Amino acid sequence: MTAQIDQTRQAALSEAIAAACVRVPVAAGPAALARALADAAPALNLREVLVRGGWYRLGGVVDGNHNRLSADIQGWASAELAAHGDDIQAMADAHEGQDLHATRLTGKTHYWIAASGNGAADFIQVEIEELQEMICQRLFADDERPAGIEELVDPREACPGPPTPLGIPFYNLHRVTDAADFLARMRAQKPEAQPIHRFVGAWEASSAGSAAQFSHHWVLAVREHLDRFRQPILVATPVTAVVGAPPRFEGSFGTRGLALSNCLQRFDREAGYPMAWFFHMLTTKAVPHAVAAVVVEDMQGGFAYLPDRDLKVVKDWLFRPYGF
Repeated sequence: MTAQIDQTRQAALSEAIAAACVRVPVAAGPAALARALADAAPALNLREVLVRGGWYRLGGVVDGNHNRLSADIQGWASAELAAHGDDIQAMADAHEGQDLHATRLTGKTHYWIAASGNGAADFIQVEIEELQEMICQRLFADDERPAGIEELVDPREACPGPPTPLGIPFYNLHRVTDAADFLARMRAQKPEAQPIHRFVGAWEASSAGSAAQFSHHWVLAVREHLDRFRQPILVATPVTAVVGAPPRFEGSFGTRGLALSNCLQRFDREAGYPMAWFFHMLTTKAVPHAVAAVVVEDMQGGFAYLPDRDLKVVKDWLFRPYGF
């Protein structure tokens, strides 16, 4: 019953946030979106921690006058191919000269989080997409015939020139994730701790856990799909909530002792929490893996610059390494 109630509440939350995304124009700015989210989810103290861009999704098909023929180019292409006896050349001949174009949805994802408890994974993560549909490659150009469906719908050079916007940018709710619930579902599938479980556990066991809120510095890139046996597979990867590049590690090969201690402390100060060097070592690779072994060697040699709890986290990783 509890699980059912939680699912009902999350569905209601998702519906309210999705409606807010529809109401708010992108041109109104981030403050307008923040106000709409506060109205949609008053029980949550949502705050934006990261924006990730540079990605796209396949769109639809339009004609030369920008009239939409289909919102789903993959579905359209599959149906057209079947209608022409699975002959891509016959399909191309039938549409030659029609001035058809594919569209893409270029986007960026806004990550909003709200704490739901005291644990590192106790937070709600809301992913809102900011999308702009763009008119890209011409389909069945006179001098270009695709070898197959993939080359038709998603060619390597889809937008050789500046693409043309189609409509105005808009917000779209992508996903609402209860991080603790998602990680628990992952654990139920596979009792052995997966890398993300160990990552979160290391945060809670280290000085970082008592100094900073995990979700203020990290978000989760989550994926859920079905395997060939139709069983759900859940994947979660930590992504640093840093605008631009992570802090720069200024150590070099052979750095140890006081020099290494200073480098690690400087890295942590720039990141805003202790042990940042360790977590970036596992994710952004801003810090070389070899640093972990040198830190332990320093500590065993009597040069103590890490608390015992942090030393244990580093030793546990050296004993059973993992990464992303």
